[in-house]
Amino acid sequence: MRIKRTTPRSGIARRSRLIAVTTGLVAAAAFAIPSANASDVQTFSSTQLSSVNKSVLQSDIAGTAWAVDAKTNRVVVTVDSTVSKAEIAQIKKDAGTNADALTIKHTAGKFNKLIAGGDAIYASSWRCSLGFNVQDSSGNYYFLTAGHCTDGAGTWWSNSGHTTTLGTTAGSSFPTNDYGIVRYTNTSVAKSGAVGSQDITSAATPSVGTTVYRRGSTTGIHSGRVTALNATVNYGSGDIVYGMIQTTVCAEPGDSGGSLYGGTVAYGLTSGGSGNCTSGGTTFFQPVTEALSAYGVHVF
Repeated sequence: MRIKRTTPRSGIARRSRLIAVTTGLVAAAAFAIPSANASDVQTFSSTQLSSVNKSVLQSDIAGTAWAVDAKTNRVVVTVDSTVSKAEIAQIKKDAGTNADALTIKHTAGKFNKLIAGGDAIYASSWRCSLGFNVQDSSGNYYFLTAGHCTDGAGTWWSNSGHTTTLGTTAGSSFPTNDYGIVRYTNTSVAKSGAVGSQDITSAATPSVGTTVYRRGSTTGIHSGRVTALNATVNYGSGDIVYGMIQTTVCAEPGDSGGSLYGGTVAYGLTSGGSGNCTSGGTTFFQPVTEALSAYGVHVF
């Protein structure tokens, strides 16, 4: 017969005491673990964040956009699909001791200025979209569009055959900014103060989180939300723009210059971005208030 081994009573007592002691130590250790709270989150001064902004600019990596996120107290750098791991490492290296103030986010596709051939408003060799019709104090009519559209453009037409003239470029600012203005020379063309069927009566800058709408000649009307203000975008080849509105609204080539709005309020002019209106993307807009102020015009 197999003899079953038993544990002496004294062993049981010792084991019980050891278990009790161990349990007590685990419990004590659990109580000793500090709980995370808001005060444990590292904060950075405005000087540090400004320094990081400058360092990202000096890194000069095409396909990047960055802005300060007030909620996280970080500089959020959005990188498109062309930015390599080595380039991201360079951005962090250039930030030096403030590298922890960086948050890297990836977005699909490539940041591009959204110009293409097609319909809507035509320059000699490219197509863009009209942003907003505006007037000056004397009642003269103009329209606003993207500066990378008006850059190098003289006459504008309403059709690809260049048979119906709209007007001529009266001002253009790109890069640094991305806005331009065209003065109507064709008095027979109707000038509406609306975007599609939506009347526009004022202009402002949206807040982060605001739901916004974009209308362009390629993809029509699409909506999204504002994710950052005062963003800097590096399109490459020295084409860097500042003070942009960053959004989740999609856009495609030819939508450049098109209007960003919400209700009766004008917000911006389509600059560029990545992705498309099938998979979504990131799009940047020139604040329209800056263009209105620069040219002394108003929406109507």
